[in-house]
Amino acid sequence: MEVDPSSVLSGFGTVEALEERLSRPTLQVVEAMGRLDGDIMILGVGGKMGPTLAMLAQRAVVETGRDRRVIGVSRFSDPQVAEKLNRAGVETIACDLMDEGTLEALPDVPNIIYVVGTKFGATGQEARTWAINAFLPGRVAQTFRRSRIGVFSSGNVYAFAPVIYGGSTEETPPAPIGEYAQSVLGRERIFEYFALQFNVRSVLLRLNYAVELRYGVLLDVARKVWAGDPVDVSMGHVNVLWQGDANAYALRALLLADVPPRILNVAGPETISVRSLALQFGELLGRSPIFEGRERREALLSNAQQAFKLLGYPSVPLGRVIEWVAAWVVDGGPVLDKPTKFQVRDGRF
Repeated sequence: MEVDPSSVLSGFGTVEALEERLSRPTLQVVEAMGRLDGDIMILGVGGKMGPTLAMLAQRAVVETGRDRRVIGVSRFSDPQVAEKLNRAGVETIACDLMDEGTLEALPDVPNIIYVVGTKFGATGQEARTWAINAFLPGRVAQTFRRSRIGVFSSGNVYAFAPVIYGGSTEETPPAPIGEYAQSVLGRERIFEYFALQFNVRSVLLRLNYAVELRYGVLLDVARKVWAGDPVDVSMGHVNVLWQGDANAYALRALLLADVPPRILNVAGPETISVRSLALQFGELLGRSPIFEGRERREALLSNAQQAFKLLGYPSVPLGRVIEWVAAWVVDGGPVLDKPTKFQVRDGRF
């Protein structure tokens, strides 16, 4: 049955409505923010996830009734992002974290979430990629050694896992493919070194993959189906997680920070067939998907059962997100035009 945008969008007709949903705190997030002491600062807040993560934290803090600040730090190449955060009650600081002396000038707060990183365009800019992904985290750990820190990492640190095994766990030895993935493991190792040296309570969040309606694996597949372009099934299976749930896990995981750093996979519970996903979008969008490539027995997959055990299952089921994305595509909703390149198998992004 084809999608009826008016019945499925359910208030997602605007970006504002979408971001309200992505930043709506659950009782568990509010409870976690109530248990955290002091202010929260998000480094790299201007990226894809940062704004709704900051707005979620701010809304949860307000619901606790406690007087605390949520601070977002970024270069803010798009000034409208800073304006949006300010309107939501988030304090903003515009700076380049790579500049000498910048970190030392930031507020000394008890809780840090580190969302800085670079992926796309890494090929050809390997030196810059390593500097941002591996050098800067060490400086952050040194500067904020008295803070509790949540560090965003990536499931790309793992090798491909057999599809039938359910994905890599936190105990799976890293085996990154390509320089981007290697630099992400570098981020973890450098941060871990300084965290151990200075006794920094921290948690490393290996994310794989967050999705919403303006970007992500689901949107990439849906747009291909809608346009009649081939869907590449070379990476035949994926994990996806509603970004609102990924944001919630990141905030709640601060309470799990430990020495040595705790590692936590953050991913959706399903091993999703890309071919099956395209066929579902085909039914919703009234299109017949075209395929290219060949599925393999291994894919980049993460097993997040540890996160589910500690923090519970995602609040938004996969099927609902698929319907939302399909309706967004049909309705011509705005997109970020940042393809995930999830199908890449050689690590060159």
